[in-house]
Amino acid sequence: MPLGLTYLSRLLRLAVAYKAKLLCSGVFVSKRDIQSLLTEDLGVDDLAPLKLLKTAIDPEEQTVIVSCLGRFQQSALYRPGLGGSLLIGATSAQLRQQGQPFTTWFLNRPRRHTSLPVAAALPPTVDSTKLAKTLESAFTESDPAKLKRTRAIVMVHQGQIIAERYAPGFSSDTPMLGWSMTKSVINALIGILVHQGKLSLADRDLFPEWRQPEDRRRQITLDHLLRMSSGLQFSEQYDSPLSDATTMLFQRGDAAAYALQSPLIAPPDHEVHYASGTTILLCRIMRQVIGGTLADYFAFPYQTLFDRLGMASAVLEPDAAGIFTGSSFMYATAQDWAKIGMLYLQDGYWQGEQILPSGWVKYSTTPNSNEPRYAAHFWLQPPFSFTSPHRSSSLWPQDAYLASGYQGQLLTVIPSHNLVVVRLGLAQRLHSWDHEQFIEQVIQAVRPIGEKAAPTSFKH
Repeated sequence: MPLGLTYLSRLLRLAVAYKAKLLCSGVFVSKRDIQSLLTEDLGVDDLAPLKLLKTAIDPEEQTVIVSCLGRFQQSALYRPGLGGSLLIGATSAQLRQQGQPFTTWFLNRPRRHTSLPVAAALPPTVDSTKLAKTLESAFTESDPAKLKRTRAIVMVHQGQIIAERYAPGFSSDTPMLGWSMTKSVINALIGILVHQGKLSLADRDLFPEWRQPEDRRRQITLDHLLRMSSGLQFSEQYDSPLSDATTMLFQRGDAAAYALQSPLIAPPDHEVHYASGTTILLCRIMRQVIGGTLADYFAFPYQTLFDRLGMASAVLEPDAAGIFTGSSFMYATAQDWAKIGMLYLQDGYWQGEQILPSGWVKYSTTPNSNEPRYAAHFWLQPPFSFTSPHRSSSLWPQDAYLASGYQGQLLTVIPSHNLVVVRLGLAQRLHSWDHEQFIEQVIQAVRPIGEKAAPTSFKH
């Protein structure tokens, strides 16, 4: 097949898969209006061509089918507690059977939803006028060519919500996709396994597929994967149907098998190379060390993290092979995303219980020696796509760190201000959301508390 036709074929396969996956989760996890998903999420800016794809949604079967030209077609299936998964290499009946033991447990377990407390009055450290202007600015479109499309803002200061706002069609009950913010949740789950003694940062010989004597990938450690310094080759481009990221996420039923094939192109710990495949490898490691049945693996995030934090909305989605797509696919309400930030702000403690191991937060937010902007599945400064290319200086807080995802999903923790800030939206075009400027406005409205803020114990 000529190169041009090959590219077009892969582009159309990517398009139908992308639309099927996002639409399935949007309808059945977020419970969004179908028309708003089609026009606002899957039909704006460079996503506009997706409008041309034929779509069929079956509410009873909880499936979505997207097709193009009668030749390219992709289906996605929803399962309770597991969200939407593309049907690649598996039928809907096979995926339902795969998830059945877990689904029974998930639907019958005691569920605890915890709303974050709202401040009855703003503390004296908060300038209400500046805070109101900052919140208004986050939802105001100042450039029609680069729309922010902010959908949710939640600010938690001293353990209480001091600001919360949603765009029309969204509310505090709407689970929203975190994209690569999910990577930081995988950091927490790996930390829990370290706390349980099932993993160590120095662990190597991580996969049976890499254990041939001559395979240099045997030297890659858990620490290298968390810090994105494994030396593995992986192209992290989202606008190309030929990149590793889009191929792995939308063209493979077993993402971990795809990531495991990545060759070593640099010595481990030599350079930082941000890669979704790296996080998928961590999800595969989780499956190996958790052991037991697939239902045990599916239940792990709920038993050890989500239920303990009262994150009733959280859904971490697996692929067709049953491995969590922890690089990209987790849904949660803005408040539930904020609870992840609060857990880290409180040094891994929640209601007096240490969920993350002692020192894990410090480890996770210590910069790489060869890439000071990135730590261990957390950013220390916003990615360049969420900054202004015209800014010559920044007032970014030195102690801040954040989880960051495609289209401007951002969870920021600022210990010196005892502050967690969540911003969710659909900033599709490059630099349409300036997170540096937003956080600068926030810290001008919320003054620091002494030299160092004491962790706040969250109370239900």
